[in-house]
Amino acid sequence: MVTLDLRRLLLLRELAERGTLAAVAAALGYSPSAVSQQLALLEKDARTPLFEKAGRGVRLTDAGQLLARHAQVLLAAAETAEADLAALSGDVRGTVRAGGLQSAARRFLIPAVARMITDHPRVRVEIFELELEQALPGLRLGAVDLVIGDEYDGHPRPRPAGLRFGVLLEEPLRLVLPATHRLAGPAGPVAVADLRDDIWAASAVGTGHHAMVVGTCRSLGGYEPDIRHRSNDADVLLELVRVGAAVALLPPLTLPVGDQALAVRDVAEADLTRRLVVVTRDTPPAPALTAFLAAVTDQATGVTR
Repeated sequence: MVTLDLRRLLLLRELAERGTLAAVAAALGYSPSAVSQQLALLEKDARTPLFEKAGRGVRLTDAGQLLARHAQVLLAAAETAEADLAALSGDVRGTVRAGGLQSAARRFLIPAVARMITDHPRVRVEIFELELEQALPGLRLGAVDLVIGDEYDGHPRPRPAGLRFGVLLEEPLRLVLPATHRLAGPAGPVAVADLRDDIWAASAVGTGHHAMVVGTCRSLGGYEPDIRHRSNDADVLLELVRVGAAVALLPPLTLPVGDQALAVRDVAEADLTRRLVVVTRDTPPAPALTAFLAAVTDQATGVTR
């Protein structure tokens, strides 16, 4: 009878997803030699070759790929069993690892942490700032439990299997101009087409926000925007606008109230929206994650009132 260790199966699944021993070690906090040693023991337990040399690294054999697929199922079942047992006992404890873009972390995740400290002090919450593109692999593999990302009109996010997406908040996009800008005088809408000659500030290449700015200028203005400044920190983008170095297209959640150095205007050509989405694994959540998700959802409800 073959006996397989779930911890070693986790390493196998990580190797199948990440591709190298070094990447697995970095993700899980082990040394590459420790990962290699545990995988060698898994191969011995399986009684069949799971790996073969590939240059200076290794790759999975057909048997290794087969076992990695089974490992995904077994690990998901183990996670579900742990959640069911915790729910049965009514014990709200454990660790929740949650990430999100800056505005989501500031407005939703951090207030949810404060609530958990009061309501569920035995839950350990770890918060980090991360774009959705970076977070999805870790979410699928179980290194992250909850992620808040953004999605823009015309730029839907992929929906990988095994994940659950829910809309947390919808908000309109606004053009943000320096108060001294030539179009900042009237309080009415401003056309994207009229900003053809302006310098733009946006998030980094590869993010949803950057793709949205480029797509909006192309579709509504018929031009390629001159994006000279890139930052995933909304405060940096706003400071660039304040000093007259750029214009930007941002959601209200990122905007200060009553800043006299900024002119916030509606988009004239169309109603553009951003959706904040909360993403979790498509498995029964543990009570700790359920409680944290409820705190996040309540915070979003408060914002929309």
